[in-house]
Amino acid sequence: MAVDPNMKILIADDSGTMRIMFKQMLNKAGFENIVLAVDGSDGIKKVQENPPDLIISDWNMPKLDGLEFLQWLRKTPPYQDIPFIMATAQADKGQRLAIYEAKGNGHVPKPFDSNQIKEAIHKVFAPATVAVSSPKQRNIIDGKVELNVAHIQITDHLALGALKHRIDSGEVTPKHFVLKTDRKPGWNPIQEGLETGELDCAFVLAPIAMDLFAYDSPIQLILLAHKNGSTFVRSRNYDSRFYSLQSFYKYKVVDIPHKMSIHHMLAHQFLKELGLKPGVPGKKAINVRFEVVPPIKMPGIMKENEDVAGFMVAEPIATKAIATEIGNLEFISASRWDKHPCCIVAMQKDFIDKFPDAVQEFVNLLIETGLYIEDNKVRAADIAVKFLDPDGQLGLNTKVLEKVFSQPLAIRMDDLYPVIDDFDVIQKYMHDVMEIGRLIDLEKFVNKTFANRALGID
Repeated sequence: MAVDPNMKILIADDSGTMRIMFKQMLNKAGFENIVLAVDGSDGIKKVQENPPDLIISDWNMPKLDGLEFLQWLRKTPPYQDIPFIMATAQADKGQRLAIYEAKGNGHVPKPFDSNQIKEAIHKVFAPATVAVSSPKQRNIIDGKVELNVAHIQITDHLALGALKHRIDSGEVTPKHFVLKTDRKPGWNPIQEGLETGELDCAFVLAPIAMDLFAYDSPIQLILLAHKNGSTFVRSRNYDSRFYSLQSFYKYKVVDIPHKMSIHHMLAHQFLKELGLKPGVPGKKAINVRFEVVPPIKMPGIMKENEDVAGFMVAEPIATKAIATEIGNLEFISASRWDKHPCCIVAMQKDFIDKFPDAVQEFVNLLIETGLYIEDNKVRAADIAVKFLDPDGQLGLNTKVLEKVFSQPLAIRMDDLYPVIDDFDVIQKYMHDVMEIGRLIDLEKFVNKTFANRALGID
């Protein structure tokens, strides 16, 4: 079946910001015939009035959520065959399985872009046109295995960029691997690449990797990518003459980069300590709403939307937003939990088993490179601009990066050793308090063998 650009697409989302973003992304993907619904109940009404060719719905909505909307659709003739894609912050694998069990046709986890929405639509209407991942074929180049490592454009992943710089400049020459870095547009392609085995390794949010491991993805943590490094930015609309922090955040939105993230956890703790009830819309009563949006879009969204009271994000996005007076500092993540983990280095178990010498060398060089970054922040800032923003799309400059690296309680890369108890803190808070994710056997997930050898730990 061909994909008709004139098909009628019904979007159901209770967030006005997200409805605007949906429409913009679908227009960019070539679809103009868009109908908007404010929740599942409104979606049912619009389906009955004029059935669409496709429904794309959020999950967490009041009155009638996305899963209930889908369940109603599948048991109600003549609408039961309308294709349904869930586009939602429910990015953990358990929620994805629930969507397919309810006979949903697709799932696009937030944050997403127009290409991901377009691909999801093509998977439904023209699956033959979508590339299918084939079994991983590892390249051996001059006796060295090619190591494909994914990352996104944040300072959390600078150790990878600095290592690439050291290799490209001839300062170091690995004996056992050839480094191939793969810049991804967001967390979702990294999550998918780890799950399918397309990626050998990735710098990724720890809770994403932990969730994949919980559902039997054969990956392990071999090292931290950094410690600290995130910032909560409060909207410039706050005025202490009229608001307490509690009253300012109450009934407003806080943006986060991913549901399975330390940003979500630390923002949740902060708001809860203010006496608020943060969460995603649904059956539970909340008075601060989390929305998952692409990090790069957070400052612009907050600037244009007074309902957004703040966002929590990795650097350098936060520092740049503060420098341009879009928002003010609420807190640096390390002020709440110094030396906390965030992004980790996750690797396929079969790569670890087949190429232990390459893994050991990679870990050794990353640890060395973390010290290399800490030794010269000016040099690190220059490398960061070239690695993270080679096309100039983020508008980074060395002054912003130098400020990121020099601020108190800044991101740290001089200690990448994983502490299992830290991940237990994360998983227990997210599972027991936030009611997301699964508890995992951390002794099996965290592989300290290579870090121990690199640091001479028995």
